[in-house]
Amino acid sequence: MTAKDSYILERQAGHLLRRAHQRHSAIFQENIGDAQLTPLQFAVLVKLRDLKEVSQNHLGRLTAMDAATMQGVIKRLASRGLIERRPDPNDRRRLILSLSEKGSSLVEALVSNGSGITAQTLQPLSAAEQKTFLDLLAKLAQLNGHSE
Repeated sequence: MTAKDSYILERQAGHLLRRAHQRHSAIFQENIGDAQLTPLQFAVLVKLRDLKEVSQNHLGRLTAMDAATMQGVIKRLASRGLIERRPDPNDRRRLILSLSEKGSSLVEALVSNGSGITAQTLQPLSAAEQKTFLDLLAKLAQLNGHSE
């Protein structure tokens, strides 16, 4: 077997993950219900809904975003009036984030769309395959052998 025969692009994990991500991103944009909202911004809004308030740094870790990406996401959400930022009273260098009233209303209006997007993304798979796929993705997503 030659090197050419042993490496087939269409069977490589990175290529397949990228293609699946492209498909999911297109489904997200078509169905989220807010043309300005990106998947990363939606993840931040949902996490803030769940946590009520959290430091920007911790939120970045929970949503798997590096500091520069998180900073851009927060800036765009704040400019739309969807989140509120305040200094941490115990450490003025840290920002504490929470949803604004407008952000809370938006995430509640769109969260069912998020569930539908997941269902549409996974639609080609049987129920058993969906569970296995999500379990395997969760396993792959664990960094250093542990999850958040």
